[in-house]
Amino acid sequence: MKNVILGMLLIFAVFSTQAQQKKNKNAKYEFEVNGNCEQCQKRIQKAAFSVLGVKSAEWRIDDHILHLVINEEKCSVSDVKKAIAKVGHDTDEVKAEDSVYENLHSCCKYERK
Repeated sequence: MKNVILGMLLIFAVFSTQAQQKKNKNAKYEFEVNGNCEQCQKRIQKAAFSVLGVKSAEWRIDDHILHLVINEEKCSVSDVKKAIAKVGHDTDEVKAEDSVYENLHSCCKYERK
């Protein structure tokens, strides 16, 4: 009986360790960030780089897409989206607080959804 229980525990341990996803050290993501100008670009990229684990962050004015490379062992996309929202820019999942958005320069105020 003990051998059966030990065998079952061993099998469970093997399968559970294989089921764990390995975190990617160079995970690439793209998502929309609202903004208008070069000031927005600098602010968005600076906010992204403020998150430990961000390796690359490039926001393009023409399509409003942030191209991101992160180390998933150190941060998540959600962490980056929250940092960007804290400086006044909405993302697809995290919205900036109204008071922070209102403090943006007039040229940086985008149309909010």
